[in-house]
Amino acid sequence: MKFTDSLAKLVSNLSWAARVGLFSLSVFALAALFAPIVSPYDPHEIVGDVWEPLSANFLLGTDQLGRDLLSRLIYGARNTFFIAGAATLLSFFMGTFIGFLAAVSGGKTDQLLSRVNDLMMAIPTLIFALVVLSVLPANMIVLILVMGILDSTRVFRLSRAVAVDIVVMDFVESARLRGEKTLWIIFREILPNALSPLFAEFGLRFAFAVLFLSTLSFLGLGIQPPDADWGSMVKENKDGIVFGIPAALIPAAAIAILTISINLVVDSILSRTSSLKGGR
Repeated sequence: MKFTDSLAKLVSNLSWAARVGLFSLSVFALAALFAPIVSPYDPHEIVGDVWEPLSANFLLGTDQLGRDLLSRLIYGARNTFFIAGAATLLSFFMGTFIGFLAAVSGGKTDQLLSRVNDLMMAIPTLIFALVVLSVLPANMIVLILVMGILDSTRVFRLSRAVAVDIVVMDFVESARLRGEKTLWIIFREILPNALSPLFAEFGLRFAFAVLFLSTLSFLGLGIQPPDADWGSMVKENKDGIVFGIPAALIPAAAIAILTISINLVVDSILSRTSSLKGGR
């Protein structure tokens, strides 16, 4: 009961825009989670003619092979959420830990890690991913590793900037004087005081991961047929746009709605973060 009350209080404190975004995210997440139950057809099964219009049998029509577009959209949401979420988690574990380590260590360690990070960020992300994925097999594990490692450079920059401000505070100096080790300072002193900006950044990174995955899939280096994510669905049905068929626009609209929903929730979190309010 206490958890329910806390959740209701949290939602009630959100702006109306953030509630709309949270509702949209919940719909996408539930559809992805219960895809086998809510999907009307098998996503790989040909159930109609090519590019059939919206009807009672096919609520969003069919794709270029005659597969139900709604079913593929639902299963595509599962792939999109899983890969983007796993890549974002990996980037935060790597980027946050290394960024905090650089801020706590200082000196040559900080300079070395920062310069390596600058070198990674100097390489165009999309080009680097295309080169790696053209050599390695484009499966889920490789996609998650490539996306997570590339995105960790952005997380490193934020986490180090936040940690540099925290590491000079009195409670961190007290921990040093007590003889606490580096890992203790990172996880017990710095991390709890950096959660708010990191949590907000997590939402933005997840949105960028969705867009990046969709871009890779559109270029043919993401999810491989017959499986699909939203980016590959846009690629598969793009030829229909010439004939006025909206099959490619539906997954594109799903990507846009998901990105906007995440931004609405993140903006609400940022506006209520006390550490950021003072800078306004």
